[in-house]
Amino acid sequence: MNLWDFIVDRWDRLLPEAALHASAVIQCTAIATVIGVAIGIAVYRSPAGSAVATALTSAILTVPSFALLGLLIPVLGLGVAPTVVALVLYALLPIVRNTIVGLSGVDIAITDAAKGIGMNRTRVLTRIELRLAWPAILAGIRVATQLLMGIAAIAAYAKGPGLGTEIFSGLVRAGSANATNQALAGTIGIVILALVVDGAFVLLGRLTIPRGTHD
Repeated sequence: MNLWDFIVDRWDRLLPEAALHASAVIQCTAIATVIGVAIGIAVYRSPAGSAVATALTSAILTVPSFALLGLLIPVLGLGVAPTVVALVLYALLPIVRNTIVGLSGVDIAITDAAKGIGMNRTRVLTRIELRLAWPAILAGIRVATQLLMGIAAIAAYAKGPGLGTEIFSGLVRAGSANATNQALAGTIGIVILALVVDGAFVLLGRLTIPRGTHD
């Protein structure tokens, strides 16, 4: 059986796995965005705080995914829990870093002018600074999402959901009938999902970033 025939034959299984894969990545990215932006807001005015936050999230990213999942499994067990924790941790660096860069890059003259017309600190942050920093924050979210697309496949090691199941099953069965097709189907599915989600972020950027500020 060639690859195309294998995909057609397994379509009723591959499609739900692709949906679970995309769902896990998007939900974990959303959680990481809330945490990462909050961290960025908390530290961006402090050079020392920014350096510590960036260093800690960078250190997480240096831990191999197999090792991190191996550390989480004894604590959280198999399945969704270790997958979510691992993906959220890996997504933090680009979001935290870009939030800090975006907020730090806001012209102080603009914030001073806003304070001069009576805006308090919270209104300046939410109505001016975060809006001006949004292109940088969105870029960080976009990078984090693409990063998680690949890492989510490795989460199949912890019985996590998604197309990684197909890749691992194919590798375990290497040499048997359709093993290569199974691994390739999972890999190609992840690549397609990554392209589709990235396209969605490009569209989101065009809808939410004012004309004239696009890259």
